[in-house]
Amino acid sequence: MPLGPNYRVPYRRRREGKTDYKARRALVLSKIPRFIVRGSLKHMTVQIVEARSEGDRVITAANSRELIKTFGWKGSCSNLPSAYLTGFLCGLRAVGKGVKRAILDIGLFSPTKGSRIFAALKGVMDAGVEIPCEKEKLPDENRVSGQHIAEYAKQLSAGEQTAYQKQFSRYLKENLQPEQLPTHFSETKEKIAESFKPKEEKKKEPEAKAKPKGKPKARAKPKTARKPRKKKTEEKKE
Repeated sequence: MPLGPNYRVPYRRRREGKTDYKARRALVLSKIPRFIVRGSLKHMTVQIVEARSEGDRVITAANSRELIKTFGWKGSCSNLPSAYLTGFLCGLRAVGKGVKRAILDIGLFSPTKGSRIFAALKGVMDAGVEIPCEKEKLPDENRVSGQHIAEYAKQLSAGEQTAYQKQFSRYLKENLQPEQLPTHFSETKEKIAESFKPKEEKKKEPEAKAKPKGKPKARAKPKTARKPRKKKTEEKKE
């Protein structure tokens, strides 16, 4: 560890390998919302964040868990198809809130060609958000839809059944054949897109008031004036 009067200790998040402050400063000074992509071994998380003087404000976000809970996704939540769908979901939410342009923020992750980060980026771009990037970094349509996973599953099922059952146990537990993943991907994408379509309000005609059922009531007879009764007077006998 270097010592001396001119040595400055790096910020804690930089020491922990979480934040590159030099890159962050450039992104913040651009005054453009940042599209943040973070992935773990099990899930993908994406956010569109706006930098403010009091701190970052999250405009919208999406997590791959929502694919299971809301849209019936049965596949893995950490592969290329789920990363694309998570970005697509976040992009539709951002467009609904008026976000038209953003800039990619991958933190300290390596910009590997065709990785999950760029699959999520492709999803948010297909939703309508403009983000500058190199087109060569984006994965092709076959990998985004999971075609490579389906082909690999076919090879395993033809030879090694034990490896097939172990590798795709999650898919089989959810009653999803891995060979059908591209079809399931297309169905899930359609569900996400349909959830953001405006619902047509059907005009309901005013219903006529129903008349009460039953026998009609008899009309009351008009009242007649009663004749005054004659007062009986007693005659006094004298």
